[in-house]
Amino acid sequence: MTTQTKPIELYYFPTPNGHKVSIILEELELPYNVHPIHIGKGDQFKPEFLAISPNNKIPAIVDPEGPGGEPISVFESGAILKYLAEKIGKFYPTDPRARVKVDEWLFWQMGGFGPMLGQNHHFAIYAPEKIPYAIDRYRNETHRLYGVLNKQLEGQEYIAGDYSIADIATLSWSLGWERQGMDLAEFPNVAAWQERLKARPAVERGLAVKLPEEQQMNLAEDKGAQKVLFGQR
Repeated sequence: MTTQTKPIELYYFPTPNGHKVSIILEELELPYNVHPIHIGKGDQFKPEFLAISPNNKIPAIVDPEGPGGEPISVFESGAILKYLAEKIGKFYPTDPRARVKVDEWLFWQMGGFGPMLGQNHHFAIYAPEKIPYAIDRYRNETHRLYGVLNKQLEGQEYIAGDYSIADIATLSWSLGWERQGMDLAEFPNVAAWQERLKARPAVERGLAVKLPEEQQMNLAEDKGAQKVLFGQR
C-alpha cells in the first residue's frame, strides 16, 4: 500500500463531481489542500487551471508524489477516482473480474447517470425556454437510470459488490433526486444504499467540503454559479 506524505492539491467547486473527489480523499485519509475554482466567475478558464484541466471542468488534482516520485495532474472525476484508488490500493479491486464490474458501473455513472441527470436539471430548471420534449426526454431517462441502479442494488449493499469507487462516483449525483423530479419511494434499494453511504464518516466529511466563507456568501447570490452547481460538472 502506497503512503502519501505531501498534500494532494484539489481544484474544486461543490458540485456532484467535485464531491466525488473530496469523498475519496477523505475515505483514503489523504492530506489535501482545496483550491476553489469559482465556476460562476469563470475561474475554470484561467490559463493556470487549463494547464491541469484542459476541458475547463472541475474537479482536477495535482499529486506532488506521482509516478516515479514526480508530480502529476489528473482531470476528469472518474480518472481521479481510479488514479487515487489504484495508488493507495483501496476501493478498487485487484481481482480482474471484480475490477471489470467496478469499471462497468463507474463508466455507467460517467457516461449516463451524471450527464443525463445534468441535462434533466438544465432543461427542467435553468433553461430560459421550457421545452416539453427536452424536459420529458431527460426526466424519463433519469427515471430509467434510477431503475437500473435500484435493480443492481437488489440483494446487495453496494453497486459492484464491495464498497468501491463506483459507489463514490454515483452517490453525490443521486442526492439531487428531488430536483430531478424523482420519488425515492419508487427506488427503495437506492434509498437504503444512500443511507448506508451517508452514515460513513468519510462520506459525511467529503460532502461537507465547502468554499471559503466569503465565497460561500457570493455563491448564494450568484445565479450563474447556482446554475452549474447541479449541472453536468
